[in-house]
Amino acid sequence: MMMRAVIRRAASNGSSPSLFAKSLQSSRVAASSPSLLSGSETGAYLHRGNHAHSFHNLALPGNSGISRSASLVSSTLQRWVRPFSAETGDTVEAVVPHMGESITDGTLATFLKKPGERVQADEAIAQIETDKVTIDIASPASGVIQEFLVNEGDTVEPGTKVAIISKSEDTASQVTPSQKIPETTDTKPSPPAEDKQKPRVESAPVAEKPKAPSSPPPPKQSAKEPQLPPKERERRVPMTRLRKRVATRLKDSQNTFALLTTFNEVDMTNLMKLRSQYKDAFYEKHGVKLGLMSGFIKAAVSALQHQPVVNAVIDGDDIIYRDYVDISIAVGTSKGLVVPVIRGADKMNFAEIEKTINSLAKKANEGTISIDEMAGGSFTVSNGGVYGSLISTPIINPPQSAILGMHSIVSRPMVVGGSVVPRPMMYVALTYDHRLIDGREAVYFLRRVKDVVEDPQRLLLDI
Repeated sequence: MMMRAVIRRAASNGSSPSLFAKSLQSSRVAASSPSLLSGSETGAYLHRGNHAHSFHNLALPGNSGISRSASLVSSTLQRWVRPFSAETGDTVEAVVPHMGESITDGTLATFLKKPGERVQADEAIAQIETDKVTIDIASPASGVIQEFLVNEGDTVEPGTKVAIISKSEDTASQVTPSQKIPETTDTKPSPPAEDKQKPRVESAPVAEKPKAPSSPPPPKQSAKEPQLPPKERERRVPMTRLRKRVATRLKDSQNTFALLTTFNEVDMTNLMKLRSQYKDAFYEKHGVKLGLMSGFIKAAVSALQHQPVVNAVIDGDDIIYRDYVDISIAVGTSKGLVVPVIRGADKMNFAEIEKTINSLAKKANEGTISIDEMAGGSFTVSNGGVYGSLISTPIINPPQSAILGMHSIVSRPMVVGGSVVPRPMMYVALTYDHRLIDGREAVYFLRRVKDVVEDPQRLLLDI
């Protein structure tokens, strides 16, 4: 119906059918590409959303309103096209990632970037501190940080929106100048004209403030009162989530377990001689240095196999005996103590243990260790000797039942074969849960560690 009406209208204006077809074809081209509308081929149209709805005032030769209609249509199209091009919606949101099965929230510790800065895809923009590890929030795409949606110190959960990142260049140019706002806000506004005309005499009382009578001197303190340092010399810093978690777990260990520690001393001569003799060949073949830690872990595995109760744990009214050996190693970092796990240590050789220790220790110090790499563990070995500790009583890492403490190596005079000779000696300590482990099993365990370290050939002969 509409087409026939348009044809009749064209005929009444004296237009030929071929000319009308040409105009109609031009109008269709204009509808598909609004920027091509011009001159006699321009048709004013109404649009709804992003689609042309209908044509009105079709431009035909002889139409007296063509100039006014074309001008109106051109301005209408310009107003319609410009905002459509700017509103790209080209933004992404950075959210808190999954933090592990046992972790439900964390504290946003610090922002690594600022609003207005450009970031690359997968680049860390913030860090979350949890009870166990520090987790990075990565940018999902390359772009410019528009704004942060949370503040430092806020508690966040997985899926929480942290930042809005724009991928478009236009938004980048708009965001960057906004960073200059604090500079302008700090400047004091110029005083009104009436204030400038006030005489300078009014500021005289400010200069007379030093003449105010001084406050009376503080009363003299009694000699019996303690002289405390001023508060200005103290710093109050909130505990990190990791530090609070470590404190809670260690205190729970003391409150739950019946802690008891037994000691022994180990002659390190043979193990150190073994390392010195084969360290070059070991490194050449395996690409990792031969350390003392692998020797103690192999000794601990042997002791756990000889005393299975040390590898067990109390669960309610039951005792769970583990037929596997997963050794946790205590690693002290700048943010706190973490205990990554060497899984299947009973099936590893010296080289595999050394490689695993190096990898886990590196991740722990860099803060990139995952929750899964610290979960579980049936026994812990803590080497306080790297810090110079001579002797200590380590605390059990729940829910384990025992922990072996290594200490520094000190040359001491020892009686060997009736003669007093210097020997490199180390004190070792075993802290155990006396509810489960009796003193006999604990002493036998520590003696087995001592025998294997002092004579590593026992591992070959299984004696």
